[in-house]
Amino acid sequence: VQLQASGGGLVQAGDSLRLSCTASGPAFNTYSLAWFRQAPGKEREFVAGITRRRGHTAYPDYTDSVKDRFTISRDNIKNTVYLQMNSLNPEDTAVYFCAARYSRSSDDYTRLPSEYNYWGQGTQVTVSS
Repeated sequence: VQLQASGGGLVQAGDSLRLSCTASGPAFNTYSLAWFRQAPGKEREFVAGITRRRGHTAYPDYTDSVKDRFTISRDNIKNTVYLQMNSLNPEDTAVYFCAARYSRSSDDYTRLPSEYNYWGQGTQVTVSS
């Protein structure tokens, strides 16, 4: 599986961006997906994740600092995961990475970056004040 992230850029505080990450390879619907970010001098941190579907429903998960501002979604037809980011602030400045891991079920989900097998190349998000 190869992941290709896009959508980063330079924006002002309060603006919005939508990141996209498209996967090549089969069985995208069996993966749980996540976005992580890494700011200069800091460790990579979890931002948002989404489970594989149970029936028609995939379950999102967010770190506290982005709840109510960011929305993660997946399109299993387009093999793409999105991160809609609203009300951006300078603390959101980082390189954003998408990641995927095979999941046996929607319950098989984790925030741990070490558990993700596949990573995109990263896309820079810079928010000016």
